Amino acid sequence: MSRKLGIIVVLLAVASICESATIFHPISESHRSAALELFSGSFSSLEEAYEGLRTFEVLGIEKKPDVKDHTCKSVVDTLSSVSSNSRDLYHALRVNGILKCRISKEDLTGIVLRLKGAVKDATSLLDYYHSIGGLLLVKDQSSEVDVHLENADGILRSLKALSQSDGRWRYSSNNPESSTFAAGLAFETISGVISLAASAVDENLIGTLKKDIVKLFDSVEKYDDGSYYFDDKHIDASGHQGPLSATSAVVRGLTAFASISESLNIPEDKILGLARFFLGIGVPGNSKDLFYQIDTLSHLENNRVSVPLILSLPATVLSLTTKDKLKVSTVLGSTAPPLSVKLMQVFSSGSRDASVLKQELHFDPKEAVHTLDALPEGVDIGEYVFAFEIVLSDPEHKRKFATGGRTKVPVHVTGVVKVENAKVAVLEGDIVESEKKLDLPGKNDLALSANHLQKLHVSFLLTTPFGKPFKPHQALLKLRHESGVEHIFVVGNSGTHFEITLDFLSLVEKFYYLSGQYDIELTVGDAVMENSFLQPLGSIELDLPKAPEKATQPPPQAVNPYLRYGPKPEIAHIFRVPEKRPPQEVSFAFLGLVLVPFLAFLVGLLRLGVNLKNFPTSTIPATFAILFHGGIAVVLILYVFFWLKLDLFTTLKTLGVIGIFLMFVGHRTLSHLASVSAKLKSA
Repeated sequence: MSRKLGIIVVLLAVASICESATIFHPISESHRSAALELFSGSFSSLEEAYEGLRTFEVLGIEKKPDVKDHTCKSVVDTLSSVSSNSRDLYHALRVNGILKCRISKEDLTGIVLRLKGAVKDATSLLDYYHSIGGLLLVKDQSSEVDVHLENADGILRSLKALSQSDGRWRYSSNNPESSTFAAGLAFETISGVISLAASAVDENLIGTLKKDIVKLFDSVEKYDDGSYYFDDKHIDASGHQGPLSATSAVVRGLTAFASISESLNIPEDKILGLARFFLGIGVPGNSKDLFYQIDTLSHLENNRVSVPLILSLPATVLSLTTKDKLKVSTVLGSTAPPLSVKLMQVFSSGSRDASVLKQELHFDPKEAVHTLDALPEGVDIGEYVFAFEIVLSDPEHKRKFATGGRTKVPVHVTGVVKVENAKVAVLEGDIVESEKKLDLPGKNDLALSANHLQKLHVSFLLTTPFGKPFKPHQALLKLRHESGVEHIFVVGNSGTHFEITLDFLSLVEKFYYLSGQYDIELTVGDAVMENSFLQPLGSIELDLPKAPEKATQPPPQAVNPYLRYGPKPEIAHIFRVPEKRPPQEVSFAFLGLVLVPFLAFLVGLLRLGVNLKNFPTSTIPATFAILFHGGIAVVLILYVFFWLKLDLFTTLKTLGVIGIFLMFVGHRTLSHLASVSAKLKSA
């Protein structure tokens, strides 16, 4: 299917001027980019594969991921597998309808037999939906296979038994809950049964089903912008079906039923509202919602009930200066039927009075757009509501297309505002001391001076291109002191005349008694003013009285955040002066006193006659004795390290481990000595 997919033209219908309006934009390149991003890579299932391929097909995307070989393999495996149910076969056949995989006539014949068996054994709406849908897909893909249903009336009555009085349907006879989403599936299934029927279906039954569709549309809900949608309150095993999926199912069911029925009495404003709903969601953020949107719009373009025509305005901001054009295009870029677009009325913002115009827009056959070459007479800059009307050239098209009647669109008209008689003056009382003209907008470089007994007066005129008074959203005069303190004043107006007088005597407290130079800046701006400006005017030197003792101090000015990255002040470290040490002789004398106890210890050992006569001579006792004395030596070395570098906690932990070791080897050594001493005494 090419990018030109039938005819929908986008309409923005507003019930009244006060009613909120939404600009609906046609499907754009953003949707195509989103499709390539959301459906990139391989598909996780055949259902997802169909959604991606169908979206690419509707949008006319040629450079899509090459998934045919891998996907066709999955299709063939699914269709040939005996374990595949009707749902699996349905999704595989949908994908095959797009990719045209190699499926033989014999394989399709076997698939038809399995699907017809599934129709006979069906107990729920979903069973009928997948099996009937599969047979319909086989019919579209091959004319050599017999897919006709012999008991079509019986199947229709089984499906009709699931309908409810409000137009909703149940999924099965065992489930009392009704669903709008199920109603859409039911109408799509019923249209398939009628298409596959081997003989004519009871017309009374078809008439009853038409009434069910009309009842369902009685429950449609509406947004303020004219969009219509269906919501689903039913929650089944697959979870809650939201407005997007429920509305999509109803549209598919409606268009499918309309393809086998002569007429359905559905108001055209509701068909238009359904198109607005799917256009109003913009570009969806997930693949499922994008598929619902694109697939449903495609069905609306090709339905037999009423094809919605939508008036699409690329921009609702028009310019008196550049003469912008209003374009009319179809939502998916397809060619509209012969028609004309007229600008019927123009409402001024805030007024219900309108001028009747009936101005026809110029049609450009090359670009297939309707252009408003010039704005209506009397339209000045400001906010308006334009009322357009689509008129079909062929009366026969009125039965096929829904135009929506008169469409009201909010429009902002911009232009260049004239700034005249701009002056600035210094007054003393009512006497003008000095006066200078201003070029607005333009370059100005004033150098004024005043004291606290004088006044500053600024005035100018604003008019529209048609000479009408213009009141902008903002007209501000700013004075900025050289210290950074700012003062902003609103410029008042009376008609076209804007003026402000600053009496410095009454402003000395507000100015914090700050004398010196003040920069003057004038701001005039509005959304419809094309020459809005923020204009420096120059400076004024103010001589104000000295501040009294209890005067309010000016607020601290914000620090430039970029200054934090500048150079920092140098930090000069002042080290503590070392304490005075004692003379070297005193230190050596103290060292000698420390060594005296150690020398006394050695002398004591000599006087006691210390010797190694009792040191064990056997191997094992001698080993324990050596380890014991070595452990004592380690303890002494640990004390030395504690004195030099170790902290108390590390020393105590190490000493605890060594102490346990000394206790063990010392006990063995002393036990050996005691045993030897006992033997000598007994001998």
